[in-house]
Amino acid sequence: MPVNLQKGQKVSLTKGNPGLKKIMVGLGWDVNQFDSGADFDLDAAAFLVGENGRVLSSDDFVFYGNLKHKSGAVEHMGDNLTGEGEGDDEQIKVDLSKVPDNISKIVFTCTIYEAEERRQNFGQVNNAFIRICDDQNNSELCRFDLTEDFSIETAVVFGELYKNNGEWKFNAIGSGYQGGLAALCASFGVDVD
Repeated sequence: MPVNLQKGQKVSLTKGNPGLKKIMVGLGWDVNQFDSGADFDLDAAAFLVGENGRVLSSDDFVFYGNLKHKSGAVEHMGDNLTGEGEGDDEQIKVDLSKVPDNISKIVFTCTIYEAEERRQNFGQVNNAFIRICDDQNNSELCRFDLTEDFSIETAVVFGELYKNNGEWKFNAIGSGYQGGLAALCASFGVDVD
């Protein structure tokens, strides 16, 4: 039975699933019927961060331009340019057994591509969610539906995966940022040109 999380709530993924090795992180959203004159393109990403909350190198940023982490632990399954249809709009797979020891968290985010130019923000996005599934049998372990109205934000941290006392846990965050991808990259220590 999947756990429905509230903002700020944490859940252990491995306590009730001791053999859990591979998970699929699905992110999804719908776009309001509001017309800004441009299509919406939302992008999921993962930041693999150390104890200080920052990436150790720009290779620790997995997104549409860097689909697979060098360790093989995190793989983005590709960019969905429209967000059309039901279910997950983008997926990121994580092999928990391959996460390097110097990575303390994997942070899952979503940004709006060219949000400033297109005059778009998360206030125009509905039904955003993140869910974690056991990749072996596709069973949903937990889900976090973002209910906040982000009227000016162009980037959102959906949640984070972290290891605590040998257990893998998920924290539902749901915090918004202005400044899109550049703001997130600066926050997590990724150098952008």
